[in-house]
Amino acid sequence: MIETFAKEFMKKLKHEKGFSKHTLRAYHNDMTQFDSFLKDEKCKNLKRINHLLLRKFLAILRSRNYLRTTIARKLASLRSFFKFLNQEGVLEINPFEILRTPKQTKKLPHFLSISEVDTLLKTPDESEIFGLRDRAILETLYSTGIRVSELVGLNEEDVDFYGGMIKVQGKGKKERLSPIGSYAIKAIKEYVNSSQEHRRAGKKKKSLNRNAPLFLNKYGSRLSSRSVARLLDKYLKGTGINLLTSPHTFRHSFATHMLDKGADLRSVQELLGHSNLSTTQIYTHVTTERLKQVYDKTHPRA
Repeated sequence: MIETFAKEFMKKLKHEKGFSKHTLRAYHNDMTQFDSFLKDEKCKNLKRINHLLLRKFLAILRSRNYLRTTIARKLASLRSFFKFLNQEGVLEINPFEILRTPKQTKKLPHFLSISEVDTLLKTPDESEIFGLRDRAILETLYSTGIRVSELVGLNEEDVDFYGGMIKVQGKGKKERLSPIGSYAIKAIKEYVNSSQEHRRAGKKKKSLNRNAPLFLNKYGSRLSSRSVARLLDKYLKGTGINLLTSPHTFRHSFATHMLDKGADLRSVQELLGHSNLSTTQIYTHVTTERLKQVYDKTHPRA
């Protein structure tokens, strides 16, 4: 019933909002699920959607043991879609506006200690090309706090070796310049210099073209986000570090360590590429929580 409108909505998200393929897929799945629900309820007219029907949909989501965060995301997707229908004049009101989003339990991000970061950074075997690549990847993730999707999207030309900056394409295809530390710059230089032959052997000598990927797989093509996750899993084994650590953990660690050392919240927001300060504020809860633990453990009258 909503397929035609959904196609127009997806075009808007892709071209005007610049959403990633992953986000677009999630929106599409959420709308497909709701459309199936409407068919099961024999609701053939969007104007018949009311509060009671939405409460039933919410109850079904809960009965399937979805996490609160997943339910909240699904409702947010549908709320945006029906807002679009309202703006297009298809509906006079957005029925999702009156549906309260379930309260979410605040989940503090997992981060590494500085010593754990040091341990991981020393793990790759730097006597071979892919060890140098992996060291450069880990150094870059921690040095810049960029997302793994931003990391694999980096091209050779995006790195300013002398100025110590990288050009990052973030969410919504927004570009930003991000500082990168000397250790990461050194690791990238060593990797690039040692991999010239591998780069030339890539598909149609990609390294000679513009937009040559910075980090390559064994075939000379751009490395994928999934490959970065796999290589991190490999290095985690045997270190004693939490195996739930992911590439995104480096981002959490970057922000937490910066705030611990006195960085202001607004600067960390810009470095992370967050559009809203509220997204960055979760890290202040992390540092405050740890301070409380230190206080409770060490103060004689805590």
